[in-house]
Amino acid sequence: MIRPLLFLVALLTTVLGVPANLSSQTLSDQEFQKLRDRVQAKIDDLHGAADFPGISIGFALADGRSAGVVSGLADVEGKVALKPSDRLLAGSVGKMFVATVVLQLAEEEKLNLDDPLAKWVGKEPWFDRLPNGKEITIRSLLNHTSGLPEYFEAKGFEEALKANPEREWTTAERLAFVLDVKPLFAVGQGWSYADTNYILVGLVAERATGKPLFEEIDRRLLKPLKLAGIVPSDRQEIAGLVVGYADQRNPLGFNGRMIVGSKLIVNPQLEWAGGGLATTPEDLARWAKVLYEGGTFKKKSTLEAMLAGVDAASGRGGGKKSQYGLGVQIRDSELGLSYGHGGWFPGYRTEVMYYPEKKIAVAVQFNTDAGRSLKKGPPAYVSDIVRVILGDEK
Repeated sequence: MIRPLLFLVALLTTVLGVPANLSSQTLSDQEFQKLRDRVQAKIDDLHGAADFPGISIGFALADGRSAGVVSGLADVEGKVALKPSDRLLAGSVGKMFVATVVLQLAEEEKLNLDDPLAKWVGKEPWFDRLPNGKEITIRSLLNHTSGLPEYFEAKGFEEALKANPEREWTTAERLAFVLDVKPLFAVGQGWSYADTNYILVGLVAERATGKPLFEEIDRRLLKPLKLAGIVPSDRQEIAGLVVGYADQRNPLGFNGRMIVGSKLIVNPQLEWAGGGLATTPEDLARWAKVLYEGGTFKKKSTLEAMLAGVDAASGRGGGKKSQYGLGVQIRDSELGLSYGHGGWFPGYRTEVMYYPEKKIAVAVQFNTDAGRSLKKGPPAYVSDIVRVILGDEK
């Protein structure tokens, strides 16, 4: 919504107590607190209008200031209030971090994005049975144009998981569910989102570095950027993780409370390079701002490669007016272009979006995956908060 400039300035400064044009101004401490209070009031309203346990929001402004705001419960049965420092499982948002590591390796000439997958894993005993195996490149894995199907939606996977939910999965065990099946399409001739792609990307990254994937994510990204709220979700007990509540209609069939005692009822190590992180929304927002402003790369061309999207309007996981880059969802909306990613794990939903024209990042996390209880999709919640920040609420 575009308003006359003088009216907008007057509205923001006299009524809201927030300066206009947040993309170019630095807030005073008082103005920042007023903005934070307005975000708090908004998510309290959103929580009251829906039926989910808790919502945690993080935002990072153009001036680099960030905050976390929460509403609702971290544990419904125990009536424990949610805190901004609480962690939630971020699901596929972890692909942003995995792709960034791979792009850094490309900058360091330790691999090439157009390397054939066979160069790195061609000697594996399962390779010749991998759909499209000989044609797949690292780039086609990163942007989901490999034609590989989703391993955890394959016949028999849910039964195998339920038979031993605490197991630690190997790459070969995950890939076993897609071997010898017909590819969805020839490499580069379609688009379909699949964690399978990133399981292979993670394996390539480990071959290129000789180090465990999450060790490299921690060394290259989490520690340098001081993202202490983000940790690998590679075990059933994760410090600071709040209870998630699963809808039985989710793809893995879990239902209800996902933490019993202090342990998740399923080992999240299952996700590995397809996700694999527990996060706070504030640190996610800070991360997105740094990433999409080029702060994790040495070359401008690397970020440009990440943001070079392919059409993702159709195919599994596609969306209207959307593209997919290298570990990034590129979406257009009435608030403008955004870069980011969504994530799901049984009992948890996450969305993080960065708006380059406004230099603002917002992340939202819920401790439920029951879409009907949210009343609308997580991206809509992000939009609600962006409007508050811009003083353009509907």
